[in-house]
Amino acid sequence: MIPLQTNKEKLSGIRYIELKEQTLFLFNQIKKGTKRKPYIRSVYFRKQKIFFDYFWMHLFQKNPKERIKRLRYFKAALEVIRKSRNHPISQENPHKRGELLHRFAGLTKEGELFYV
Repeated sequence: MIPLQTNKEKLSGIRYIELKEQTLFLFNQIKKGTKRKPYIRSVYFRKQKIFFDYFWMHLFQKNPKERIKRLRYFKAALEVIRKSRNHPISQENPHKRGELLHRFAGLTKEGELFYV
């Protein structure tokens, strides 16, 4: 799997509240683009919509340190989902038969590897 080099940096901030504000600002910009459920389009999936339904629920199941770690990469992760043409790692969801989970790799502007 080849990671996509993004032009985005990690979000700055140490505290969860700072990162949450920045993330919600980015998310609200996406949300303004539609009257219904917020989404972004993915090049890899032939411009199909990728919804945020499970992202927020999944994020709040994590402990606070893990939430901070994941929110830092939010801006870069959006770019990876939008622009990546590289094949992801795909596997069947162990909890739900017939559902595939895709994992894309990306590199931040600083060169740090992360997965979406």
